[in-house]
Amino acid sequence: MLFRSWHRGTREADLILGSFAEAYLAGFDDRGLDDYEKLLACPDADLFDWITRRTAPPPEYDTDVTRLLLAFRYRPRAT
Repeated sequence: MLFRSWHRGTREADLILGSFAEAYLAGFDDRGLDDYEKLLACPDADLFDWITRRTAPPPEYDTDVTRLLLAFRYRPRAT
């Protein structure tokens, strides 16, 4: 899942989801992993709309993992 988070197709999604996965993926229980797997199947455009608050996630994506992603703030890595 970490690899898939960093290789979404758009660089913006790579940065957000890759950084999010690095920060939280190891701490997810089985349910969290299942919920994150569902998010990885979502199109980038839908995720961007949710992250930027243009639209709310549909009820089937209203999970703790989604709420954690929406609260996550990307910070570039120190070089």
